[in-house]
Amino acid sequence: MENELLFEMQNAFPMTQRPFEEVADKLEISEEEVLAMIQKLKKQKIIRQTSAIFDTKRLGYTSSLVAFKVAKDKVDQAAEIINQHPGVSHNYLRNHDYNIWFTMAVAPDSKMGLEKTIETLKKLTHAEDAITLPTLKLFKIKVQMDTTGKRAKKEEVKKVLHKEIELTKEHIAVIKELQKDITVTEEPFKEAIERLDISYEKFFEIANELKDAGVMRRFATILNHRKAGFGANAMSVWAVPEEKGEEIGRQMAEFSAVSHCYLRPSYPSWPYNLFAMIHGKSQEECDTLIEEMAKESGLTEYGKLYSTREFKKQRLVYFDDTFKEWEAQVAGSR
Repeated sequence: MENELLFEMQNAFPMTQRPFEEVADKLEISEEEVLAMIQKLKKQKIIRQTSAIFDTKRLGYTSSLVAFKVAKDKVDQAAEIINQHPGVSHNYLRNHDYNIWFTMAVAPDSKMGLEKTIETLKKLTHAEDAITLPTLKLFKIKVQMDTTGKRAKKEEVKKVLHKEIELTKEHIAVIKELQKDITVTEEPFKEAIERLDISYEKFFEIANELKDAGVMRRFATILNHRKAGFGANAMSVWAVPEEKGEEIGRQMAEFSAVSHCYLRPSYPSWPYNLFAMIHGKSQEECDTLIEEMAKESGLTEYGKLYSTREFKKQRLVYFDDTFKEWEAQVAGSR
């Protein structure tokens, strides 16, 4: 039952006054059983967090995947420096000459901007080289581990149309609450509405506005992949002819084990322009799927980058003063 619960909560968590009751009804068990299981899974660190997942770009932030080439004896120090930036949510050591891979976001009011921030980090870490890999085309972003083993190998990736929205102070106030990990209680949103001094109805109305606008992708549970039994993740990278980029990108996104699929720029030192992140229970499982993807797409130039260490993995905290503080600190240390 725990595996069914984890799959359900990764998919979409109900935005209601008593969401765990709704989850319980779907699983045909009691609310008390659901709460007990979740508390246990959090204690075991299988559940990492349950909160809103936002679209960084739609919130006005500028972001990119970044790869640094760092000497082996400087890796730990470099990772520590990179992790200090509040816009770094993921940072891994991978098995490649470009060995430190991290996602970087800068706030809408950043004085340095993305390019200068990355250049500053390159200098601070003494990186030998750096490549910036922003998203040119997004085909899929859906982190959902198949804890039940019942998921089909392929799935339809639907294109969602979003309403336009202009973020107000009220929206931002709700975003600040939605991004927090919920408490495992009968009414997990109660503290948020009390802090905001609004009704449940108004709170969920604003949350649904954010979802309809694509600002909030979904509200869901994120797992600690390794503790949940998914011990391997491979960043498969592919050199795709420009005219076939969209066709093959959409094709690869249909694989259920692919959580992220993007077109990104290529460079003379980096020929790969299509990225597909794969999660599996073992490296062998990931390798098998990548070989299948290669056969189906007809691509022959590709690579598999496995993470060997996790330096940082956490949600971005949006509309937070730490972004300004980091820039002020760096500017003051020059």
